[in-house]
Amino acid sequence: MQVSSLNEVKIYSLSAGRSLPEWLSDRKKRALQKKDVDIRRRIELIQDFEMPTVSTKIKVSRDGQYIMAVGTYKPRIRCFDTYQLSQKFERCLDSEVVTFEILSDDYSKIVFLQCDRFVEFHSQHGHYYRTRIPKFGRDFSYHYPSCDLYFVGASSEVYRLNLEQGRFLNSLQTDASESNVCDINPVHFLFAMGTAEGKVECWDPRTRNRVGLLDCALSSVTADTEIDGLPSISALKFDGALNMAVGTSTGQGKIFTSMEPEYDINDVCLYPNSGMLMTANEAPKMNIYYIPVLGPAPKWCSFLDNLTEELEENPESTVYDDYKFVTRKDLENLGLAHLIGSSLLRAYMHGFFMDIRLYHKAKMMANPFAYEEYRREKIRQKIEETRAQRVQLKKLPKVNKELALKLIEEEGEEQQVTRKRKQKNLPSLLKDDRFKVMFENPDFQVDEQSEEFRLLNPLVSKISEKRKRKLKILEELEAQEQEEEEEPEGKASDAESSESSDDEKGWVEEVRKQRKLLRQEEKVKRQERFKEDQQTLLKPQFFEIKEGEEFRSFKDSAKKQKLMKKTLGDRLKLEEKVGTLNVSDTTVGSKQATFKLKKSEQQKKQQEAEKRHRQERRTLRRSASHLKSKRGRGRLFH
Repeated sequence: MQVSSLNEVKIYSLSAGRSLPEWLSDRKKRALQKKDVDIRRRIELIQDFEMPTVSTKIKVSRDGQYIMAVGTYKPRIRCFDTYQLSQKFERCLDSEVVTFEILSDDYSKIVFLQCDRFVEFHSQHGHYYRTRIPKFGRDFSYHYPSCDLYFVGASSEVYRLNLEQGRFLNSLQTDASESNVCDINPVHFLFAMGTAEGKVECWDPRTRNRVGLLDCALSSVTADTEIDGLPSISALKFDGALNMAVGTSTGQGKIFTSMEPEYDINDVCLYPNSGMLMTANEAPKMNIYYIPVLGPAPKWCSFLDNLTEELEENPESTVYDDYKFVTRKDLENLGLAHLIGSSLLRAYMHGFFMDIRLYHKAKMMANPFAYEEYRREKIRQKIEETRAQRVQLKKLPKVNKELALKLIEEEGEEQQVTRKRKQKNLPSLLKDDRFKVMFENPDFQVDEQSEEFRLLNPLVSKISEKRKRKLKILEELEAQEQEEEEEPEGKASDAESSESSDDEKGWVEEVRKQRKLLRQEEKVKRQERFKEDQQTLLKPQFFEIKEGEEFRSFKDSAKKQKLMKKTLGDRLKLEEKVGTLNVSDTTVGSKQATFKLKKSEQQKKQQEAEKRHRQERRTLRRSASHLKSKRGRGRLFH
């Protein structure tokens, strides 16, 4: 695997390295792998991912399981299964393929546009049907709603072949002399075609009328246009409903990154929803590239993500580390314009690659004081970086200064980690409006003496001392209001380095000390709480339950439940004997209502007579202790 970088974009070439001959035995293959580093480091994602001579087109099925490529010689198509990481089948054709399209989700329906004007249809079992178009075709697209194939080529007409009816329909007449590429938007099915005059024509398939015209040649005019002529449209692709990418024959456009394989590229295919690129080349082997910036690795080779992360943690020299990219103007300034066309310069895009040692020597000869200027510039950049840090530290809020200083330090450490691992940097709390009040309102001041704060920060004493020293230095700098110098920064950094070494040595003792103090404080608090509990037990309680009339209902609740089951007449008769009527709430237990009934004169006389009778009985009652009892069979006789 080979790694290259352009515009800070990592490109991993997964097909780099030589392939082993098939006729070698396993023992000889292992011996070659031990000797040759390139063979040992090669990655073979798909077995035998190549053509006999040249590959011309490569595409991926909609389900992402199959990769199909066409090439020569003899003209053929090969289908590779990503689930099995090997070739599934191979079919030979009668003529070379200009382009092809996969109509189904898998490999069961394929259409080939061949160089002899034939359009060949294949099904799952093989060849199905063959027809011919009037002019030589260069590209075609499939309109799914109407089952129409739109062919563009060496003609001003766009030919339409309906697959449902099996016949050609009326063609679309355009203003172009020839057309190179075409595409259909997958959202609203707008048909677009790129012409040889550098224009993009958009047609509505429903009305078969042109709805738009975009002239790309006028915006691509350069100084070399008079020699090369107007650029034609060589590539066209929709991205969503509103975006469209257009490529010209002159290669104009903003460069994101670039790849320079050993052989010329015939076609480029991007695996859907991933960062993997596959190219068809003027060579037997088809190249595979992985660019993590474009997206993750496909599911069938997800191990590439872990592999690239390990390589980023251990960076190695890339392909272009020993070369310098220069333009024609740079060569003229260095006095090396006479080297154009020689082996010392290698043409690339709009400039050249040259050896970095030659570049440094030529620059030293052209400008002897360039090193001094470079040194001064580096020193100035270092000073600006330290000044920027100091200015950032000086702008501390009025509330929670130590917390703000801690967040600034953590933010600096996170930025270093994100630069190293190239992760997304998260926003700071100091810049977030949701936490703005925490650094303005004194009610949000952090209490460092609270138990919660000390439990969460066992080393807060040492760290707070460091931050207090920093805050003291910053307050002195604010009071002086003088020009910024380098000495305070140096002194602060020395103090920090000396204190950091002490912290690394004694952090264990500090943790033990904090834990011991917390245990002692907790013990003292428990003793105080125990004394308070003892004192409260001796004092009379405000809420105290006492025996009384209102709590009797709890004791005879069963008796009252039986009484409540009786009728109201029976309860009144029973209460008349006692002389009171009680109505209590058994659900609460403490609510009771007592009613005294008014007695008549007859009732009073009857009660007095009964009372006198009971008294007479008591006086006349005789003791029966002198009698002896006799026991019978089942009864007691006196």
